[in-house]
Amino acid sequence: MGEYSKALTSYERSLEIQKIALPPNHPDLAASYNNIGNVYAKMGEYSKALSSYERSLEIRKIALPPNHPGLASSYNNIGEVYRNMGEYSKALSSYERSLEIQKIALPPNHPDLATSYNNIGLVYDNMGEYPKALSSYERSLEIKKIALPPNHPHLASSYNNIGSVYYNMGEYSKALSYYEKDLEITLKALPPNHPDLASSYNNIGSVYNNMGEYSKALSYYEKALQIKKIALPPGHPSTALTERNIELLKKKM
Repeated sequence: MGEYSKALTSYERSLEIQKIALPPNHPDLAASYNNIGNVYAKMGEYSKALSSYERSLEIRKIALPPNHPGLASSYNNIGEVYRNMGEYSKALSSYERSLEIQKIALPPNHPDLATSYNNIGLVYDNMGEYPKALSSYERSLEIKKIALPPNHPHLASSYNNIGSVYYNMGEYSKALSYYEKDLEITLKALPPNHPDLASSYNNIGSVYNNMGEYSKALSYYEKALQIKKIALPPGHPSTALTERNIELLKKKM
């Protein structure tokens, strides 16, 4: 938290100087408000983050052309804060505004478009609107397949998100297929004891558990646990959760 307060002090000092030295709607002022918003967002102080992001957006609306990527970035940041606050309809509105601008400002398969579709998918996912979430996640994945190398971690993340929707819909064989694609890339893209790998093993274990294939579930849970014990601090809640899952699973067998 100390680093955040230092960053905040530095950005605020910079802003004070800019307010004196620059015209009131100079793009550099917008950048400073945006930086301050980023710090508040990382600190979880969402109402302060929102206030800074909105001030940044106001200036950008005056200083920049109507379809400038900087505006898309502002709408995206505001959407992110609303999503973290659980205000999903506001988040959706901001993310969609960001996407509209990106469609005009960027090439059709730009990675930023994939990010926007993914963000919209996350909101629908949070709202339990699974078919809409699926549609957005799939659009994001299509772009990532074109824009990114075949074993990029962002592709793994897309497969994981789609798998998660199918899991929540109770479509376990489809969930398994996507979780396995996620794992395949994660094994190539990340170090052998990375926490994301534990998460991939855990997800596959959960699917097998729900399908009643307990020995397969156990095997994946144990792989997840092995990594968590290496990658996470002792007594981490995530490790405890996996240990509990294994305990409950063994009672079913």
